[in-house]
Amino acid sequence: MGMLRITDDLDAMLDVLPPQVREPLLERPENFELLEVVLDLGRLPEARYPEREVVLSEREVAEADLDYIVSRIGEFTSDNRAGIERTLHRISAIRNRRGRIVGLTCRVGRAVFGTIRIIEDLVRSGKSILLLGRPGVGKTTMLREVARFLADDMNKRVVVVDTSNEIAGDGDIPHPGIGSARRMQVPTPTMQHAVMIEAVENHMPEVIIIDEIGTDLEAAAARTIAERGVQLVATAHGNTLENLIMNPTLCDLIGGIQSVTLGDEEARRRGTQKSILERKAPPTFDVVVEIQSWERVSVHPNVAETVDSILRGYNVPAEVREIDKEGEVRVTASPLPSGREKRSPERRGPVAAGRERKIYPFGVSRRRLEQAIHQMGMPATIVEQLVDADALVTLRSYYRRKPQVLRDAEERGVPIYVIKSNTVFQMEQCILSMRSERGQDPVLSALQEAEEAIGEVMKAERPIELSPQNAYIRRLQHMLAQRYNLTSRSMGQEPQRRVRILPGGAA
Repeated sequence: MGMLRITDDLDAMLDVLPPQVREPLLERPENFELLEVVLDLGRLPEARYPEREVVLSEREVAEADLDYIVSRIGEFTSDNRAGIERTLHRISAIRNRRGRIVGLTCRVGRAVFGTIRIIEDLVRSGKSILLLGRPGVGKTTMLREVARFLADDMNKRVVVVDTSNEIAGDGDIPHPGIGSARRMQVPTPTMQHAVMIEAVENHMPEVIIIDEIGTDLEAAAARTIAERGVQLVATAHGNTLENLIMNPTLCDLIGGIQSVTLGDEEARRRGTQKSILERKAPPTFDVVVEIQSWERVSVHPNVAETVDSILRGYNVPAEVREIDKEGEVRVTASPLPSGREKRSPERRGPVAAGRERKIYPFGVSRRRLEQAIHQMGMPATIVEQLVDADALVTLRSYYRRKPQVLRDAEERGVPIYVIKSNTVFQMEQCILSMRSERGQDPVLSALQEAEEAIGEVMKAERPIELSPQNAYIRRLQHMLAQRYNLTSRSMGQEPQRRVRILPGGAA
């Protein structure tokens, strides 16, 4: 990509390395790709590049080598990280049980100018943005560029809350990579949430930049900041928006998730189970960006709508953005805001009565449907002809085209269950829907069993095993246990796999 400009102050990193490591490193031609240098006591020093590692010396690392580096860098903070003043390089220590340093990871920090182009319109909008992605994909790099762009190009009052000095470098003077944005350092990682609030109360920022929101307190501080009308741009652990939904600590960033029990009438009206998951509050972040590389991201431009759709079983594809060879941003997929792209079963037509269901599969895998019926313990058989069926299961793609078989089923009053894809999970959801419509709500009874067990575990402080359930219901039971700060484990083999709830902190 010709649009990127990279600065890495590599000489400053090389200067702190002992001569027997620095000199072989200087001879290597690919140092523009160097990620980190690793020195562990009693082992050979290594340089790490993307997808390969190189031994730099045949002499093992000695204590004097580690002391050489430590004497030339800043002080280590409580999270065992230090830096080189006015650079973005980071040196992380591994200590033995007595606190002595026995290993160092010297990571090269690079300021990359130009990464913002792919999300520039979102940053300009004033909306709060959460950046996700696997470690090393460039979240912090993009965050640094966002700070510089908002401060210099947009003339906004920007404060960077820099917990590990990764955004603005070590020392009292911030790295030029953040432009004219101001930087607040954090004495210890446990104080990040307090410095976030202090930044808002004392310095009147229009934008706050935060790297790695990871605790309940930080999530709560982020919500407080957003509620005061300050634009928030941050990173968090997790690769996708769905990761956040399943993360009990961070799901508050996208509104929080709660289990709700509907009345019979409302459940029938919605065509769902009586127990459903819903968003608790407005999201802290308006937009989620999943970073795959500097050239490619997935964007969820309306987090509230996307989370609601996911919880209701609808699939809202992310907007995929790529930068092509000419440096132009290309959108290769667009969200479907009104959706109706339903992932969980959707029933069409009245429910037939009867003791055993006779299911006619149209366009779905018969073998997988049989497996789902077996795993759910549903009294049902698969029939060969529509005339013998009291229910039909089909794919959404077929239902949209309305072939003659589906028109015949509607004329006969045979209920049609529509699933998104040919997976056992989708079919299990479909069977859950059938069972709940016949007066059996396995989700509700399973959650009630879990709630009673949670009460007993908290009271007696002893583990309790629940009844065997399918993967979908077990996941709901795990989420319920997490809400009460209890540990839970799945154990046993299908179809007897079940959840075991343990007292808080037990393993």
